[in-house]
Amino acid sequence: MQSNGEGQGQDSELSCLNSAQNGESSSAVGTHSNGVLTSTNNGNSVGAGLGSGTCVASTSSGSEVGSMKKKKRLSQSEEDVIRLIGQHLDGLGLNKTVDLLMQESGCRLEHTSATKFRNHVMEGEWDKAENDLNELRALMHSPNAIVRMKFLLLQQKYLEYLEDGKVLEALQVLRGELTPLKYNTDRIHVLSGYLMCSHAEDLRAKTEWEGKGTNSRCRLLDKLQTYLPPSVMLPPHRLQTLLRQAVELQRDRCLYHNTKLDSSLDSVTLLLDHVCSRSATHSGKQFPCYTQQILTEHCNEVWFCKFSNDGTKLATGSKDTTVIIWQVDPESHQLKLLRTLEGHAYGVSYLAWSPDDTYLIACGPDDCSELWLWNVPTGELRTKMSQSHEDSLTSVAWNPDGKRFVTGGQRGQFYQCDLDGNLLDSWEGVRVQCLWCVGDGRTVLASDTHQRIRGYNFEDLTDRNIVQEDHPIMSFTVSKNGRLALLNVATQGVHLWDLQDRVLVRKYQGVTQGFYTIHSCFGGHNEDFIASGSEDHKVYIWHRRSELPIAELTGHTRTVNCVSWNPVIPGLMASASDDGTVRVWGPAPFLDTQEVDGLNENCSNMDS
Repeated sequence: MQSNGEGQGQDSELSCLNSAQNGESSSAVGTHSNGVLTSTNNGNSVGAGLGSGTCVASTSSGSEVGSMKKKKRLSQSEEDVIRLIGQHLDGLGLNKTVDLLMQESGCRLEHTSATKFRNHVMEGEWDKAENDLNELRALMHSPNAIVRMKFLLLQQKYLEYLEDGKVLEALQVLRGELTPLKYNTDRIHVLSGYLMCSHAEDLRAKTEWEGKGTNSRCRLLDKLQTYLPPSVMLPPHRLQTLLRQAVELQRDRCLYHNTKLDSSLDSVTLLLDHVCSRSATHSGKQFPCYTQQILTEHCNEVWFCKFSNDGTKLATGSKDTTVIIWQVDPESHQLKLLRTLEGHAYGVSYLAWSPDDTYLIACGPDDCSELWLWNVPTGELRTKMSQSHEDSLTSVAWNPDGKRFVTGGQRGQFYQCDLDGNLLDSWEGVRVQCLWCVGDGRTVLASDTHQRIRGYNFEDLTDRNIVQEDHPIMSFTVSKNGRLALLNVATQGVHLWDLQDRVLVRKYQGVTQGFYTIHSCFGGHNEDFIASGSEDHKVYIWHRRSELPIAELTGHTRTVNCVSWNPVIPGLMASASDDGTVRVWGPAPFLDTQEVDGLNENCSNMDS
């Protein structure tokens, strides 16, 4: 919350003196708009011109003086809370309640000049509102703010004249009042163009303005309030803003929260702190920790799995030489076999969906010199590419335009090709371990045998170092926004790098990573989670900001090679293992409390 100590000089009069009204005072107290408090004692007016948040005390006897001394003086934070509550109630139209609150507390919702200003703006009395600005000038800390506020007032005045068909009056405002301000001339040129609008509907459409009335004037007031110190007039909807910030902070600190962030306060209760507890997580929220399906159609080790970009399909690649495409049921999230793609003689160790999910490229292990480009809807092989039998094409990445891809391997091949497999560009001498195309469409990130990730620009043929590790980078993936990279590093585990600042952000603990190629992934709403396979047969899940795993998923009986989190369904994840199965993980079904403990066989949590 912002302190009201900004205007120490002029706002000293705005400090509150606590009212002493114990039912004995003979003073007459009256309330006015927005809780403005006046108190009279023997016919002499007291406190009529006091500032925002001012509390007024009036006594007529010595006994009342003693009573006032005993009554606790309101602290600054208590005054702030009263004003925040008053502003919120005022917004709900509970004016009498506001008046009573201000009377009993002895506080004032806002400065009397601010109250006049508010009323004149809402009534469209623009000349009076301008005069009010002169009164407010002395209470403001930025001299330029008056010019900006006057510009906003005159702009509203101009648009309302135009809507009413008073073109001459509008022209006078434009030439005689707005232009002499010498402020935001570009906007004045735009405003002058509205003179050509033929009717009110045309004006509202071109200006994206609601038109004359309460709504547009309320929006104007919200803008104007931002220029006034909070001691004079509170920022718009201040209590709701603070509550929303508190809710967002609690969600952000929740390690298990995996639903879309909703800024509306209507979607939460304010009576309890937000928490996705371990039991709540297990009993069926959006956190995938329960084996909802085991896919056993492959007949050998499963090396890779990847959900399509639209989340409707899963592709799995196996040592058994096949790729299986699975369809995701939009309601039950169960997977069923859609199509089998055969003929990958060396097995399938890597898969990449095209941006529009029309094509799927399959790569093999180190000794494979071919890649396959499949048309997924038809199941037809569009391209089988091989530049040389000595090549090793083990990794691939799509250009964002969906018309090109890059591929390479550890024998020094690094190619850019079109959909027919024609070679467009090549980079000599790069022993590629893993690839990723950056969103700019020009740069390709490649991890190599020198334990680094470098950026290669195929247009100007430049390259630069981005990440340097001390051990081999077995695989990596990049977040949707292109800022973060997730690396599986031999003997070290999973590392998170900031590609923009080129710094190591976090090392995640728990996973067993030797020299097998294991693929990790980002996942969940806002990609707040990280998941990885492991050589100890488990799937590990971390919250992105926590080094300790929040869940260990058990069930596989051999190394888990790859994990893929559905990009559209945040509670759906798949893992591929050397045990020949693909496990589909989802939220746990609703269970009685006696049954919850049984889930620990599937999912053990590491949070304390």
